[in-house]
Amino acid sequence: MSYRSVSMIALVATLAAPPAVLMAQDEPADDTTTEAPATDAAPDTDEVAPDAATEDAPAAEAVEPTEDAAEPLEEVVDDEEAPETEATETDAAESDAVTEDAPEADAATEDAPEAEDDAAPEAEEPAAAEAEEPAEDAAPEAEEPAAEMDSAPEAEDEPEAEDATEADASEEAATEDSTAEDADTAEAPEEADAAPDASMASVLPDVGADWPFYGGDAAATRFSPLDQITAENVGELEQAFVFRTGDMPSEAADGKYAAETTPLKLGNDLLLCSAKNILISIDGATGEENWRFDPGVPDEAIPYSASCRGVTAYTNPEAAEGDICATRVIEGTLDAKLVAVDAATGAPCEDFGENGTVDLWQDIGERVPGWYAVTAPPVVVNGVLITGAQVKDGQAEDAPSGVIRGYDVLTGEFQWAWDLANPDNSDGPAEGEVYTRGTPNMWTAAVGDEELDMVYLPMGNSSVDYYGSNRTEAENEFATSLVALNAATGEVEWSFQTVRHDVWDYDLGSQSTLIDYQGTPAIILPSKQGDIYILDRATGEPLTPVDEVEAPSLGEIEPDFISETQPVSAWHTLRMEPLEERDAWGFTPIDQLWCRIQFRRANYDGYLTPPSSDQPWIQYPGYNGGSDWGSVAVDPERGLIIANYNDVPNYNRLVPRDEVTSVPINEQQAGEGSAGAEGAADPQAGSPYGINVNAGWRNEYTGMPCVRPPYGGIRAIDIETGETVWDRPLGTARRNGPFGIPSYMPFNIGTPNNGGAVITAGGLVFIGAATDNLIRAIDIETGETVWSDVLPAGGQANPITYEIDGRQYVMIAATGHHFMETPIGDYMVAYALPE
Repeated sequence: MSYRSVSMIALVATLAAPPAVLMAQDEPADDTTTEAPATDAAPDTDEVAPDAATEDAPAAEAVEPTEDAAEPLEEVVDDEEAPETEATETDAAESDAVTEDAPEADAATEDAPEAEDDAAPEAEEPAAAEAEEPAEDAAPEAEEPAAEMDSAPEAEDEPEAEDATEADASEEAATEDSTAEDADTAEAPEEADAAPDASMASVLPDVGADWPFYGGDAAATRFSPLDQITAENVGELEQAFVFRTGDMPSEAADGKYAAETTPLKLGNDLLLCSAKNILISIDGATGEENWRFDPGVPDEAIPYSASCRGVTAYTNPEAAEGDICATRVIEGTLDAKLVAVDAATGAPCEDFGENGTVDLWQDIGERVPGWYAVTAPPVVVNGVLITGAQVKDGQAEDAPSGVIRGYDVLTGEFQWAWDLANPDNSDGPAEGEVYTRGTPNMWTAAVGDEELDMVYLPMGNSSVDYYGSNRTEAENEFATSLVALNAATGEVEWSFQTVRHDVWDYDLGSQSTLIDYQGTPAIILPSKQGDIYILDRATGEPLTPVDEVEAPSLGEIEPDFISETQPVSAWHTLRMEPLEERDAWGFTPIDQLWCRIQFRRANYDGYLTPPSSDQPWIQYPGYNGGSDWGSVAVDPERGLIIANYNDVPNYNRLVPRDEVTSVPINEQQAGEGSAGAEGAADPQAGSPYGINVNAGWRNEYTGMPCVRPPYGGIRAIDIETGETVWDRPLGTARRNGPFGIPSYMPFNIGTPNNGGAVITAGGLVFIGAATDNLIRAIDIETGETVWSDVLPAGGQANPITYEIDGRQYVMIAATGHHFMETPIGDYMVAYALPE
């Protein structure tokens, strides 16, 4: 049975209706940081207001470590045991605990170069939001437990709030049918020609004490063999330290921050980037800052969000210990540069590019800040550093190229380009030319396979997303596909397309995961429309059943372009049953009636309903998934995939050109442009239509969603069978309520979520992601929450776990997310068991 049919939901719809729905969606994104009732954990304005916004920082200098950047446990943790390990602490308690860090925050930012503008931004930043907090959490002690409660109070397993456990809709067990034949979507593999350069291949570091890759290990499983923290003792977790990066939005960048950062851990150091690409190293046991390097990314470079999901570390196998840049940290920046610094000191690697920097705008075309940016860490395969870039959606068909490029990881020297529409550009375009414009890009993280010498690219869509008749055959071939390239040459080995002629923005957002599947080296491919595939990673052939479904209609806009059929996983999908009119929902009967009317006004015939202009169409699931950049985690010991997902529709309409009022980014004046939801009034210049996306299908009068919860969940999937082991809503209503007022209700209703999970051998799944600002530990066997803590800002990031001196830590970036409407912060929060 589907969530929406469960009695729990009906109960939530009536009981928790006020809170449930708002789920942070009733306010424009730009208001979030100033009005968002992020109150709970949000620290007191005066105490935590971050100091310096660092964006205008003069570039490129290794900055002195800021002493006291982080505080040791004793100072961070309130004497009331700040982290409510028992999960019954109120936010007030948390808040108190966090505010203890205030001094350290200040300290952390004291060194920030550009100090003058700080005052203003600070006042408006989350601090301001907090200032509006009702008695800053003082009251809610009893009302706002950090614990989650299942939204089904009457359910059998429903736990007490005090226990911090939540019973779950684990009975779900939606088993997928597995009828299917093979997909024809995999293309014939090509012979891997170039052999890996053995001299450049490093011995890949193991995950365990370290977290050496963005996805944990080289396979991106997000699984750690650490087992010190278990379901039995996780309730004793306490904050070990809180570190603040000092990177908070300026007034100009307000409403555009969503750092989404996952640190690396090597030796005793944590290596990370801030929202605007400040590279920072901190001590993993104390949070004390080792060094920082600010590449000086300007506000204008922020595309849709200021995001830096992570960095890449590489150790030169031929370097001697102590050599400068023997181990280097590399990031891609919002202003489209590759930056490499010494992991030990933060000094630029002078032998990389020009003084540690490679300019990715080279051969892209007119330099338009914010249109072309890197938000995901590059990947290294046998000494080749490979990156794509994000091309801001919805602007124009004549957009920057989605070219993928490889560079020598030590020198930054250009190695190859994959310009999918012009293979002749593999050595770069001819003088005066640029890479093919408007082609599909890769904005998320790739994963590499050194043994096969391949890199696997989750590709996005062409520019523009919601109209395709002008696309070339090459674009149609590779858009919304997983593409395997030879890492040494950049040549295509194979590709697997998950949507043909995509006009729904169902680009691939998740990093894929390498596994051994029934004796075959394989790759797990999650998708935004919810389908999960397992492919042979040498050939791209599906190892699990793939079906074909017919499009319900070809529509009236592009009947000759819409594909008549689409591939669909017959092994497992996160996609729910199609919506029905009775799913329309509202805070009051009038709201519900309004939503029902909107349902009837719209075209809707399942998730493949083609775009329309004469009337809106419902897209379900919307462009947030399914599975997005948080990706899935894989437990190789238990044979489980852990996948969190969103379950929200979008309400869209193609806007005829003569009604479009917005202009593309390259025609905007300084300061022009919207910080609203992606797709809301995008011009799509060059196509006959603009696009208007109502993300989350919210009632335009109340701002409340037009469908009932849950809006997101988390699921365990048996890798052998594809069957659901457990499935439950993810996220409580504690921060949500009518008109943006937090309800403080701990019911686990399932909120939208952004970010992924980490699995430990101790049998726990750690995840933030939801809009309730909690980090939680879930028992992987049962799906029940066994611990949670309130974060000082939104936890839209992937947690990590690591070990120093025999002590296991769990860390998450609490940096908030403008689109998710969670409070913005600059916190890196580490937990550990008491020493």
